[in-house]
This record gives sequence, structure tokens and C-alpha cells, in this order.
Amino acid sequence: MAESILARIGRGDRALFLRLALQEETPVRTRQLWRTLTHLGGARFTIGVSLAPLAIGGAWRDGALRALTILVISHVLVQLVKRTVGRPRPSRGTSCDTLIAEPDRFSFPSGHAAAAMSVALGYAAVVPSLAPLYATLAVIVGFSRVALAVHYPGDVLAGQGLAVLTALALSGG
Repeated sequence: MAESILARIGRGDRALFLRLALQEETPVRTRQLWRTLTHLGGARFTIGVSLAPLAIGGAWRDGALRALTILVISHVLVQLVKRTVGRPRPSRGTSCDTLIAEPDRFSFPSGHAAAAMSVALGYAAVVPSLAPLYATLAVIVGFSRVALAVHYPGDVLAGQGLAVLTALALSGG
């Protein structure tokens, strides 16, 4: 019974992916926009925005420390789950070609989505007035991974969920 539920979820995830993923015929500027946005969840950007404010002090330093902590812990969890589950990327299971280089062969969960949400939650905890902006950017980064055909929607939700659970665990709630 559980297998049939998982199979149905997988089919729905693939069907949604096929409707959302951009294609080669998508205008170049649109593809470039999504490629740029997806880098906001990459290692260079997320580590950079988590380290740079450490020298500033105050709330930004606190946010940076929190973001970095959530980022590191959630990344370890993402990698453990990726290697345990071993779900192949959409390029290996659908007719869609990726529109950006794949960082590895595993799809579930999305590390970019987890990283963007980790940083967003870290800073949102210390600057709550900007929380909606941070969360929106993190969701857009997650969607970019589907749009560029490197993740299924479920991969993105799982990555974001790991970041949220990590943040909650660290806050004691």
C-alpha cells in the first residue's frame, strides 16, 4: 500500500515537473534570468552572504551566524538523504534536458533550495520585517531548480523542508 502511495506521488511529481520545466525553445533571456536566480542558492553565494556580515556585528552578525549554522547542518542532512535515497535527476528519467549544469547525479532533496531557505531563515530570525522578502527569494530559488530541469518539485519542497526543520530544531521549537 505504501509503495502505491509513493508511486502516485512520484508520478504526480514528474507530471508537475514536465509542466513547469523550461524547454530549449524558451526565450534566451528567460533562461538567463532563471540561471542567474538559481545561483542565489549556490555554495558561493550562500556561504558568502553567511560569512561576510560576521565582521559587521549587531543583528547582521547574529543573522549570519544563524544562517551559517542552519546552512551547514541542513547541507549535511541533504547530502545524507541524497546518498541514501539516490533519486536520479529529471534528465535521467524524463525527456527534458537540463538548462544548467547538474552539480551531481542525485536529485532528492534539492541542496540549492535548502541552502537558499537556510540563509533566508537565518536572517529572518533577526530581521523579522524582512522575512517575507527573504522567504520569497528562497521560494524563487527553489522554483528555479525545477524551471531549469535539474530537480522535481518534490525535491525542492524536501530541501526547503529540511532547512525549516533545522531552523526549528535550533530555535528549540
